[in-house]
Amino acid sequence: MRNLSMQNITPTIGSVVNFDLASASSADMADIRRLLGERMVLAFPDQHLSREQHKALGKHFGTGVLHRHALALHSGSNDPDVVVVKADANSKYAVGESWHTDVSCDPNPIAVSMLYMKQVPENGGGDTLFASMYDALEGLSAPLRKMLEGLTARHNGALPWRDGYGIEPPKDQPYNVTVHPVILRHPETARPLLWVNGGFTQRIMEVSKHESDHLLDMLLNHIEREPKYQCRIRWQNNMLVMWDNLATQHIASWDYFPQTRIAERVSVVGPELAAFQS
Repeated sequence: MRNLSMQNITPTIGSVVNFDLASASSADMADIRRLLGERMVLAFPDQHLSREQHKALGKHFGTGVLHRHALALHSGSNDPDVVVVKADANSKYAVGESWHTDVSCDPNPIAVSMLYMKQVPENGGGDTLFASMYDALEGLSAPLRKMLEGLTARHNGALPWRDGYGIEPPKDQPYNVTVHPVILRHPETARPLLWVNGGFTQRIMEVSKHESDHLLDMLLNHIEREPKYQCRIRWQNNMLVMWDNLATQHIASWDYFPQTRIAERVSVVGPELAAFQS
């Protein structure tokens, strides 16, 4: 790739890439796509992109179809392909305050998301943490991994609306409820990964509710408590961060109230998901 320098954030996940995305060729984007498959999270400081350029980047990933989130209608973006992520002194919540994967309730979930930071809080804060679901799975014992291979889980799109956004799902755009494998085969890397998250996963289907609750509590705690699976992004104005939404989970820190943080997110629909079979 032309004129690129890169520094890993941790050995496991995340890299800072110094590259002008506005000048990227198709060959450059193919290299970035491969790099994203390896590192899962890429941070590009000091970008100067129009909204149309931001959207055009997304078409190099996943199916090339931009994801349209119902939240965009409430975010003030005036563009169904762009979600404005904003929290300020008037906010009752901030999007992404708990560990989650973006819209895992969809039949074809988001493959890649790209968040472009417009305004960081004046006194710092607002970091985003990411966790590798490849490494979270590898951190489980072999017998537990084998048991999870045969299981599926229900992902319910109503959960973050009511529990996180603080509003009911739009009645004219029903939320998705989809059953996915607990262990996925990544459609590009073919690696197995753990596919449950606290934002959307409601129930493991093949066991009792009591067993499901305990299994999910254990798996989610396993993801959240282990720093070696994680990296932290300290945002700068005009930084764009892209992440593999299938291979990661993330959480945003709302530690800057009543200051303002504003970003714009573009996401790309992924292919149909398949279970991993060893």
